[in-house]
Amino acid sequence: MALARQLQLLSLVSRLPLAPRRDLTVRGPDEPLPVVRIPRALQKRQEQRQSRQRSPLRPVLVRPGPLLISARRPELNQPARLTLGRWEAAPLASRGWKHRRARQDYFSIERAQHEAPALRNLSSKGSFADLGLEPRVLSALQEAAPEVVRPTTVQSSTIPPLLRGRHILCAAETGSGKTLGYMLPLLQRLLCQPSLDPSRIPAPRGLVLVPSRELAEQVRAVAQPLGSSLGLRVQELGGGHGMSRIRLQLSKHPPADVLVATPGALWKALKGQLISLAQLSFLVLDEVDTLLDESFLELVDYILEKSHIAEGPADLKDPFNPKAQLVLVGATFPDGVGQLLSKVASLDSLTTITSSKLHCIMPHVKQTFMRLKGAEKVTELVQILKQRDRTHRTGSAGTVLVFCNSSSTVNWLGYILDDHKIQHLRLQGQMPASMRAGIFQSFQKGSRDILLCTDIASRGLDSTQVELVINYDFPLTLQDYIHRAGRVGRVGSEVPGTVISFVTHPWDVSLVQKIELAARRRRSLPGLGSSVSEPLHQETLLQQT
Repeated sequence: MALARQLQLLSLVSRLPLAPRRDLTVRGPDEPLPVVRIPRALQKRQEQRQSRQRSPLRPVLVRPGPLLISARRPELNQPARLTLGRWEAAPLASRGWKHRRARQDYFSIERAQHEAPALRNLSSKGSFADLGLEPRVLSALQEAAPEVVRPTTVQSSTIPPLLRGRHILCAAETGSGKTLGYMLPLLQRLLCQPSLDPSRIPAPRGLVLVPSRELAEQVRAVAQPLGSSLGLRVQELGGGHGMSRIRLQLSKHPPADVLVATPGALWKALKGQLISLAQLSFLVLDEVDTLLDESFLELVDYILEKSHIAEGPADLKDPFNPKAQLVLVGATFPDGVGQLLSKVASLDSLTTITSSKLHCIMPHVKQTFMRLKGAEKVTELVQILKQRDRTHRTGSAGTVLVFCNSSSTVNWLGYILDDHKIQHLRLQGQMPASMRAGIFQSFQKGSRDILLCTDIASRGLDSTQVELVINYDFPLTLQDYIHRAGRVGRVGSEVPGTVISFVTHPWDVSLVQKIELAARRRRSLPGLGSSVSEPLHQETLLQQT
């Protein structure tokens, strides 16, 4: 029995090789062959590989002439004479930058002109005297700033309505001379208005509110020489100090006619009844988009409640019942600022003066974007700074601003530059007030050529000696990018400006693509252009081409 089973198994095994396999053999001549399916993606990739092997590389044709966009890949260059339409598809050089293979790619927005837009289309015959300023103010300006010969476009459009007593909202690009545009009418108004009897506590007649101590130092440095020539006292009230220090600052005699203050310090002084705004005749909110941010809004609201703002020019004529003329100044006005401005004053009473270059890429500053890994940024920064140091030894060069997004990054990067023997200064918000005081001024005077800083150095600070801005950390918003890039190419700057940005994260790439698309179409940056022109009445539009 066992032998019979073994014989059956052997016979089955011997017949297996002769048995037809299913779906692999053809049983008859009319039966179709089996189909082997290849994935479409694999087939397409194989076709592309074969086509590249068959056809040689074609040379890229580059049109002669200046470029608006120059990229590492020449086929993505855009000539300066070409402007893409609003709905025309744009071949962005940063299109694939969210992929890791795009690292080491770069592109630049080239200079389209050499001078700042605020100085273009000005008549050589224009002067400050034509704007309605008094001879006393003109002589003080000549004595304090002899290099200022003619007004910029912003100043020519801002000073006359201010002298007529209008409330002004001035929205213009950085470095266009807005500070002098409101300071000269402020001083002339105080000269024409008699001083009232001194009160028990200091009561300034002019107030300039700024968001940072560094900007307060700068505005005071502009106003003090002018005020000294006119017999007006200018005082600064910065934050970061206790009540005893504020009390000491305000107890100086004679009291100040013009006060330049930060919201926190002025709020403390008002709460402690160390100062009064009852005699206020001129109120300026400089960098108003920052002052109306959530971090300052509550403080600014309290200060405005203590101020008596005039309803119109007629309220300013009574010298014994002073009302404040309101001036709002800024370089960026994102969406939603118009609603916040309604809390400050009636929108119908504000005369809006805007620049055609507001929220646009500055045409006179070269801007380069580099796609890097996070670990490559330090090496690239050190290489740029050392190359600039070698250039500085052979010829004159300006200073450098390196922006970071956090105070800890400023400190950490400073230690690395110390290891490489690169001398620099640091400025960040977590420093004590005693350390921050004078750092930017010493940088302006040339004690060091490199300043590591956060965004506290990007708002309103005058930096005519800055030649290079490096965004070590790419800014988090488009308005922050505008303010950082606005540190170069300012009115009065003698060095050409350049901005270099390190692009690392996917959210950085999204902002870069918006900037590149706006540059190729020569339009304003998205999300920033509607908040000024829609809700407010516009009397004057600055035409800058």
